[in-house]
Amino acid sequence: MKTQKVSAYVVFLSVVAAIGGILFGYDTAVISGTTEIVKMQFGLSTGGEGWYVGCALIGSIIGVLVAGMLSDFLGRKKTMLIAALMFSISAIGCAVCADFAQLVIFRMIGGFGIGIVSIVSPIYISEVSPAHVRGTMVSFYQLFITIGFLLAYLANFLILKRAILDSTSGNLYVRMFNNEYWRGMLGCETIPDILFLLVIFFIPESPRWLIVKGQDSKALGILQLIYGSDEEASNGLSETKSSIQGEVKTEWKTLLEPGIFMAVLIGSAIAILGQFMGVNAVLYYGPKIFADAGFEDPLFSTVLVGVVNMLTTVVALLIIDKVGRKKLVWWGVGGMIVCLLMIGIYFLPFTNLPNWFMLTFFLLYVFCTAISISAVVFVLLSEMYPNRVRGLAMSIAGFALWIGTYLIGQLTPWMLENLTPSGTFFLFAFMCFPYLWIMYRHVPDTTGKTLEEIEAYWKAKGGKR
Repeated sequence: MKTQKVSAYVVFLSVVAAIGGILFGYDTAVISGTTEIVKMQFGLSTGGEGWYVGCALIGSIIGVLVAGMLSDFLGRKKTMLIAALMFSISAIGCAVCADFAQLVIFRMIGGFGIGIVSIVSPIYISEVSPAHVRGTMVSFYQLFITIGFLLAYLANFLILKRAILDSTSGNLYVRMFNNEYWRGMLGCETIPDILFLLVIFFIPESPRWLIVKGQDSKALGILQLIYGSDEEASNGLSETKSSIQGEVKTEWKTLLEPGIFMAVLIGSAIAILGQFMGVNAVLYYGPKIFADAGFEDPLFSTVLVGVVNMLTTVVALLIIDKVGRKKLVWWGVGGMIVCLLMIGIYFLPFTNLPNWFMLTFFLLYVFCTAISISAVVFVLLSEMYPNRVRGLAMSIAGFALWIGTYLIGQLTPWMLENLTPSGTFFLFAFMCFPYLWIMYRHVPDTTGKTLEEIEAYWKAKGGKR
């Protein structure tokens, strides 16, 4: 009975923090349905289209740079509240903006929120979860990102289906859901954001952050709710205090310690390389890719992508602590390589393959991605760093991730136009190989290990070097 109560409480905390993932996912994916109409309305070039997609990622890069410091200074809970406010400002601003310059500014504000929540939500979940379920709990965040993707794809599909494109009314509501339907697509993010703002008030601060700040009694009370046992809570408190004893001050120079520096470098490498394997190109430009492939209803095909992405993430959530992080990556990335090669072959001018061939391997690619790198990356980044530098180290890894995401968002239209879709997908397949090598050679399998055991591993690695 205790285990059920503990599990229920941990699940509740994890789900609340993971709702930030819905906003992350919605804000990231909703852009795919708006690019063509925004490009046409504002007369954007190919570079301008890339900037429209990439401007939010500039905000994300800034967000990840400050997220660690904010969460270490203010706490995980307050920092999540700041992110929620950024999403509200962005969604409302995009719906009512007067011109393209304002649209870019509000998209950057939303990106700032994405950057913060992409760091803080996984940190919070990892710090309130016992080791044996931590991978599953952090995977809730990735699951909720895919729910956000699906909600954005559905919103795009439904809004476009009912839009009256020859409407001339100046009424804001009519403009949002007719001629300028991109306003409605971007503005609908307000709905999940209100939910996130409300539920954050019902969760406590991270017990590990409280311990670092010397608030042991508060931390112990939360740990008792998490473990359902005074003895286990006391052991958890002692273990965490032991791991941070004499090291409660986070400094940049701490990151240069041999073991920690290695962990940060490897985390940054897998974060940035993951973006060059085609994942976000699919998210941002899915409708454009399907349109280039000759599909009559590109947005509906994108909804299918969202459904497969979400359902596969549910499977990953159920098996990540049983199968292990590295096994999922090996099998998943291997499948991604095959699918990317098949999609590239489909786009070759002399193949003349049917649409179902491309759709099949596209959905299989999404399946392989969702069950491997998408499910694993946030789990690994949230658990591979020591307590005293977790926020700062995750900001650096997150910065690398968003640099890669920005480059993909900015370069994909150029690659599709100049390398052709076929060459673009062959390039994505090639980039999978260095990712696999780093995972094999340098990344430990953290499945079932406590955060303190993982810290000890990196210290030992640093000592060997």
